[in-house]
Amino acid sequence: MNLVPAKIPKWVRLLGVGLTFRIPTEKKEVFLTFDDGPIPDLTPWVLEELSKHNAKATFFMVGENVEKHPELVKSILIDGHRIGNHTHNHLNGFKVSILQYLNNTEKCEKGLEPYLDPNETKLFRPPYGRLTPREIVKLKKRGFKIILWDVLSKDYDPKTSPSECVNNVVQNVVPGSIIVMHENLKASKNVKEALPEILRHLKNDGYSFSVL
Repeated sequence: MNLVPAKIPKWVRLLGVGLTFRIPTEKKEVFLTFDDGPIPDLTPWVLEELSKHNAKATFFMVGENVEKHPELVKSILIDGHRIGNHTHNHLNGFKVSILQYLNNTEKCEKGLEPYLDPNETKLFRPPYGRLTPREIVKLKKRGFKIILWDVLSKDYDPKTSPSECVNNVVQNVVPGSIIVMHENLKASKNVKEALPEILRHLKNDGYSFSVL
């Protein structure tokens, strides 16, 4: 049974001092994010769908996928989206040493450097949303802005239908929400059915889609 809530409770956000769950704004804008890519089976389709709606997004990339598919990283940036760090090998911060975690994150960042504006803040999202307090402190000292979310589509869960993914998003967004979707094969079916509906629904409701 998947007990992870589609909407992160306020008490969790209050406990996560120094972590970004939502962007403070009164504008009707949301921040759509994609984790785990880029992959040729899904990324080009996602980019095309975003383009149809003039929607911008932030892509948190796994370093080994960046190494395999540099042309997809370039396509994402050419389309006006933003990229961030998701570790090199999609590590769970609860299951590895702090040194291994930091080294793996830096390895990903080194792979991203040719594509990044050195004047922009370095964005980091922990795989699974799992970080220890020490990892948080160390990452922030290294200049990373740690991005979590307040709305989870659950597209990665095979027990969640595409329509449930849509509802998880559209029923929980507020101005400034950070929404999580995924670029991996496990999520592909849900993403391809849910993303067009999410974009249409939120756009019709007056929301715009911005980069972090």
